[in-house]
Amino acid sequence: MSTYKYSFPTLIHFGPGVRHQVAAHLKAAGFKRPLVVTDKGVADLGFFKEFISELKEGQLDAAAFSGIWGNPVKSQVTAGVQAFAAHQADSIVGIGGGAALDVAKAIALMIKHPGDLFDYEDEKPGARAIDQEVPYWVALPTTSGTGSEVGRSAVISDDQTHIKKIIFSPKLLAKAVFADPELSYDLPAKVTAATGMDALTHCVEAYLAKGFHPICDGIALEGLRLAAKSLAKAVKNPRDATARGEMMMSSMMGAIAFQKGLGITHSCAHALGTVTDMHHGLANAVIINTALKFNIPAVPERFTIMAQTVGLKDTSPESFIRWLEELKREIGIPARLSELGVKKEQLPALVKVATEDGCHPNNPRVCTAETFQGVFTEAL
Repeated sequence: MSTYKYSFPTLIHFGPGVRHQVAAHLKAAGFKRPLVVTDKGVADLGFFKEFISELKEGQLDAAAFSGIWGNPVKSQVTAGVQAFAAHQADSIVGIGGGAALDVAKAIALMIKHPGDLFDYEDEKPGARAIDQEVPYWVALPTTSGTGSEVGRSAVISDDQTHIKKIIFSPKLLAKAVFADPELSYDLPAKVTAATGMDALTHCVEAYLAKGFHPICDGIALEGLRLAAKSLAKAVKNPRDATARGEMMMSSMMGAIAFQKGLGITHSCAHALGTVTDMHHGLANAVIINTALKFNIPAVPERFTIMAQTVGLKDTSPESFIRWLEELKREIGIPARLSELGVKKEQLPALVKVATEDGCHPNNPRVCTAETFQGVFTEAL
């Protein structure tokens, strides 16, 4: 598999082994003391230790911050800002899944911006402007899911309430991305499946989101095609370089496309993350087929196009939903929320959070509390 370099708008280095270019890239840009931000799981892996060694061999005084686990929360960002100051860092390298990359963005934001992180919450009345310098940072994804490496937002939860807050600004875009499929080879099958379904969900919901954005529509459909072609292969054969590469590309395409918007599936997933602390990709994966059925009456022609995109002979909307269900079975995604410990008693809280979520206003069909009650009840 070849390597490539292109911008859209982020400078992206893509292909097996591109992680080895990071030290030279930072050195050429004039940086000497990077803080490498990652999660606890990645920090224990052999490739991470090798990566730190490469930075040091490249005459960079690198320090690691690995105080990230689970769904990212504000206290992790605060600890990362302190680590940046203690190391007297001049740049940031984010390496990991969506959680690590979102925390890396939020750390970068808070180096020069005063006050509390949530003062900068997107669309919050009276929110502070993101108008100060943001340190140079580069991203290396280890999963193919959120596409956070090419995104301009960070999703961070409140430590006490677990409510997710979105921090958004083009200033948060990484200066460069090193998308190396080899970094995803050692992911457990369950993580590959859940994060891959997250990427697929981004593509589907971006395409269905209301509004006029043909550029995002085209990117979303190609991302969906790649995920349909390669997700199961990546789960079954973790070292399939082509499948891993296509899933990493699908992930980035989904993240680029959803600047158009998301929808009902994400509002349900955000509720599951808030109420049950469920992994975001897994939440999307479990709920997607049930949630999407609600949208068929509003945009049946778009479901037909998606069915064509994934190669179905029967291109009816119902056939696309069945395909999703079959894909989930093939890669080991639970069919029901109850299989993941969600209880009937949690439905009122799930409905409340989903109804208040900011994603469903972009859904092609208006969602109400009754809508979410029906979706969660059916998915349980």
